[in-house]
Amino acid sequence: MFEEKNIPKDSLYNRKIADDETMWTTNNVHDPAIIKDGDWYYVFSTDAQVGGEFKAGIQIRKSNDLMNWQWVGRAFPNGVPEEAKKWTGAKGLWAPEVVKYGDTYYMYYAASQFGKTQSFIGVATSKQIEGPYVDKGVVIKSEEGTDGPNAIDPNITFDEHGTPWMVYGSFFGGIYVAEVNQQTGKLVHEGLGTLIAKRNRSVDRAIEGPYIVYHPTFKQYYLFVSYDSLFSNYNIRVARSKTIEGPYYDFNGKEMTDIESEQYEIGMKILGGYRFSGSDGWVAPGHNSVLTDGEEHYICHHIRAPKDKHWHYLHIRKIVWTNDGWPLVSPERFAGEVLMELDKSQLVGEWEWITVDPHNDKQDLAITITLPEENWTALSKEHYQLKVQEEDVSGVTMKSWDWERWQETVVFIGKNDKGIVSIAKKK
Repeated sequence: MFEEKNIPKDSLYNRKIADDETMWTTNNVHDPAIIKDGDWYYVFSTDAQVGGEFKAGIQIRKSNDLMNWQWVGRAFPNGVPEEAKKWTGAKGLWAPEVVKYGDTYYMYYAASQFGKTQSFIGVATSKQIEGPYVDKGVVIKSEEGTDGPNAIDPNITFDEHGTPWMVYGSFFGGIYVAEVNQQTGKLVHEGLGTLIAKRNRSVDRAIEGPYIVYHPTFKQYYLFVSYDSLFSNYNIRVARSKTIEGPYYDFNGKEMTDIESEQYEIGMKILGGYRFSGSDGWVAPGHNSVLTDGEEHYICHHIRAPKDKHWHYLHIRKIVWTNDGWPLVSPERFAGEVLMELDKSQLVGEWEWITVDPHNDKQDLAITITLPEENWTALSKEHYQLKVQEEDVSGVTMKSWDWERWQETVVFIGKNDKGIVSIAKKK
């Protein structure tokens, strides 16, 4: 099933690669936005890097298999557009988003400085996805010292009727969504839009990197966000709504604008730092985008290597959907997986099991458990109900590539009746 020769091995903390941007494949990717154009997948990402001479302009990479990435260049060869630079003083650009309206590519970008709310979301256009892009100016901006959302982290999503909306915002004022005019790429209505997510000051209002995707089968909008510090304990959460303007509720029915309840218990945590045996694992996954490729969905995010968290990399993982309509994320990076029915005999034995703890700021560590045949109850094809340490967990199984042991394996991705997620792989 898997072609080992096509799966790229990691080269972590490699200074030779860091100092040569033509070798930046998954290296130096931060806040990635993914889009498919023809037979190619493109990732646009923040001006962030370890090594080399710093250059601004939005990094671009492409791949034809979601595994092997090649460096393309920068969307803005001349760096930060003048209007954005004048408003923010930004030396680089953050968190891009690319979408196609008609025959034109629109690239949204954010300009700001760390810890400040003097921020700017702009838009630029090109007839070719690889650019160069021509700046079209401000979409929305925020001013230091005023209330409201911080104007960064734009994402464009299309509602069930094909209308584009921009979700944006972060720390300080929360996450907002507003309708977009696809003739101009800018907002239809003046103002901020609708507040859909926020956290309170006890957790430093730490929410950012929003992304919304609509699932036509479940008829729900799914809001993905990142909690906490991008450098240390970033983690990805999800909630859903029947309408794009919300309200968005997590698995337990808590609204994402709830600033009174226990803040780490809001939003279903689907991925945080983790470690399987035989590896150092990973920390601080976050600022994801979602690729819808036909009926398949993939999550695209950056992540950090734990021995030196300055180094950040691109990961692509398959999203699976539970029978009750919740997205869960594979514990292993994508290597060509497709969902298929597995026989129980392929599931029996020892597993490395990780509980994705909503309260844990460190790596979730794997434990070894034995799962005999009687613990597995088939629900439908790849969906199973599983008894684990006297607890029922329902989820999805599939063959996958074990990046830690460099061999084929089987993975399980599930949740219990409280919305606590588990990720596991067979030993």
